[in-house]
Amino acid sequence: MRTSTGRHRRTRTLSIAAAVAVAAGAGGVYLGLNSGGAQAASSTVTVSTTAQLESAVANATAGTVIQVRAGTYTPAATLKSTANGTSSARITLEAYGTEKVKIDGSKLPAGQWLAGVYGDYWTVQNLTFQNSPAQGFVATSSVGGIFKNLVTADNGDSGFTLRGDGTTNNLVQNLDSYGNYDAAGHGQNADGIAIKFGSGTGNKVTGARLYNNSDDGLDLWQFSSPVTIEHSWAFGNGKNRWNDSAFEGNGNGFKLGGGGVAVAHVVNDNAAWDNSLNGFTENSNTGAIILNRNTAYSNTAAGFYFATSKSRLARNLAVANKGGLDKLGSGTVSAANNWDGGVTTPSFKSVDATTAYGARASSGTLPSTTFLTTGSTTIGATMD
Repeated sequence: MRTSTGRHRRTRTLSIAAAVAVAAGAGGVYLGLNSGGAQAASSTVTVSTTAQLESAVANATAGTVIQVRAGTYTPAATLKSTANGTSSARITLEAYGTEKVKIDGSKLPAGQWLAGVYGDYWTVQNLTFQNSPAQGFVATSSVGGIFKNLVTADNGDSGFTLRGDGTTNNLVQNLDSYGNYDAAGHGQNADGIAIKFGSGTGNKVTGARLYNNSDDGLDLWQFSSPVTIEHSWAFGNGKNRWNDSAFEGNGNGFKLGGGGVAVAHVVNDNAAWDNSLNGFTENSNTGAIILNRNTAYSNTAAGFYFATSKSRLARNLAVANKGGLDKLGSGTVSAANNWDGGVTTPSFKSVDATTAYGARASSGTLPSTTFLTTGSTTIGATMD
């Protein structure tokens, strides 16, 4: 996407009365429409009602910081923005200080997303997006996004989504995404995080907890550029928690491709447990996926399923997966994993997952736990 350029930055407080009125757009309210290279100084806006939030973001340009006071905000239409920040003048949407903010989609019409960004250099942090009838938060063809310390919960499709060509250099850090379920699809679409139907290099997911979603924890279906996944946990996905008699959720922890795309994703130091299908799977991605020091425990199918790809697996740990530790094809390179000859399987310090559900640290990092840790410096996830 074209990136607007900013002038010298200065900080000021923008009153709500000065905010531009929200412009109506197809399928929702288009927030922060950017008029072909318009430039603006840095400004900070503090909001405390849904109407103020919409108006403040409507006036956002490069350098705007929107701080949202504690409470629950219930937009009646999808929040969307096409505004661009720049690398030196980002657009920021965040909670005020340490206050707790929930953006709730319970008043949205059926099928509408809760929030969507179509611009570059956004920082969205310390917010919860919940109860959408469709996706919780979607970034489309965005460059340089930072999405940090977010919760996407109980939405009607995937909790968090990156999609579209030109999706480049985005960071998803410390995401909690859980309880997402698509009733219309009987659970077959709602992932914790979906990076799908697009391309673009430099995208990373780190520190995520992706759990109790109707489909997969993470899904990289038809994303044709490498994505890095690290220090993340996927668990309890694909179980019918909604009493859906026609339930179709898959339940992979980490689904690393699909749809005829061959791509070498990088998957390091993650853990998958108690998923209803595989812990880690290529999902027909024939590329050279790299997997190092991951742990798969007590998944219903295989711990690691890589039957057709040229993947390279090293120092991974699989224990108590009902469908076998691994299902590997002849093109897969496997070395120093606990299913390889001469490799000892270390004992876990704990198999009680209670602490993995605990509160994150104040910085947003994963909770401290001994669950699935071994003390080994050579094999399996570190769980941090």
